[in-house]
Amino acid sequence: MEYVAAAVLGFAGGTLGGLVGVGGGIVFVPALAIFLDQSQVRAEATSLLAIVFVAALGAWRQHGYGNVRVRDGIVLGVVSPLGVAAGVAISNAVPERTLELLFAGLALVFAAQLLRRVMATPRSEEGP
Repeated sequence: MEYVAAAVLGFAGGTLGGLVGVGGGIVFVPALAIFLDQSQVRAEATSLLAIVFVAALGAWRQHGYGNVRVRDGIVLGVVSPLGVAAGVAISNAVPERTLELLFAGLALVFAAQLLRRVMATPRSEEGP
């Protein structure tokens, strides 16, 4: 049953990511922690693995539409592993409750920025 739940969460997270552009971790981490009862660290690590496949497919499709800035992507890809190594070391050194609070705070910051952007954008009369 856990695999079925994981498959449903993966499909829902992928759909939301593709539909509204949210990062997979914003959906996957809370879903894994809440619905599959994973610890914060395990949920984050599982989400990172899942995002490899999601990001590869998304980048390939978006590149086909001309939406990928390849040079920026290469810079991010080269530098990001350093941040990942630091993040993994920190996540294994701090209490899980601290990680949960940091993740929740980050999600709230992202939500507030998205809401601010939506509220500042004038509505088009042509369509949605």
